[in-house]
Amino acid sequence: MNYLYKTLIFDRQVSLSVMETTDLVNKAIKIHSLNPSAAKTLGEMLTCGVYMSGCLKSEKGAVSITVKADDGVGAVSVSGDINLHMRGYIDGSMNGKLKGGYMTVIKDDGFSRPFVGASELISDDVSRNMMNYFDASEQIPTAVSVGVEIGEDGKCVAAGGVVMQLLPGTSDENRDLAEEKMQNFLHPEKLIKSVGAKGIMDTFFAEETKGGHVYMTNPDYICNCSRQKISSVLLAIGKNELYNILEEQGSVSVHCHYCNTDYVFDKKDIDELTNG
Repeated sequence: MNYLYKTLIFDRQVSLSVMETTDLVNKAIKIHSLNPSAAKTLGEMLTCGVYMSGCLKSEKGAVSITVKADDGVGAVSVSGDINLHMRGYIDGSMNGKLKGGYMTVIKDDGFSRPFVGASELISDDVSRNMMNYFDASEQIPTAVSVGVEIGEDGKCVAAGGVVMQLLPGTSDENRDLAEEKMQNFLHPEKLIKSVGAKGIMDTFFAEETKGGHVYMTNPDYICNCSRQKISSVLLAIGKNELYNILEEQGSVSVHCHYCNTDYVFDKKDIDELTNG
């Protein structure tokens, strides 16, 4: 099971999120047959995606985080919605490394008013790049620590993270308290392995959350593609183009990078599709 805990601490001036994403990462490993390096990078990006998805407000809200290498070769992309249905992929040519380039974040509130932010990659470390994004693009002081541990068998042993974000008007005292508390989470995957996300809440934030509301949800790896959605995309291509593809290739094939699924449409399928 995966978990996201959210609450406000330090006089309700600091937003706290604690994620446990071990099962989520193992699903990604199974779907994409990831090597340990790629699994760690994609897993940490998915964990950041869980945090951002957990901040969405609209029922139609969605967020995507994309990293592209400097030379244009290789990419990592994760997406999620307000239901914490997460998905992602990593280009194998990156070998799990963030080789320079840029991070782009698109937050869609569901009302055709997407926010687009971008920042330069400053490190191979996902946590550092995310903190730089919040500082450079959203100008919100945010401490991010995510981690993934991969076992010798290639499976994820533990994954998760802790994020603290200062709200407007945070006092210097509470800022210092947040910075001091974050020092406990330099390797969050080790704590997830030993006590889990709930254990982190109970061990490190019992006093801060006493009498306060703690919101808990369960993220999962669920792709939103379907044959019906792909059919709609194909219709938008146009009847003539679809039959040209059929003539050249014998079928029309669409691959979903997020769930590694191939949707194949033969002539019968295209006939039924175009004839309504």
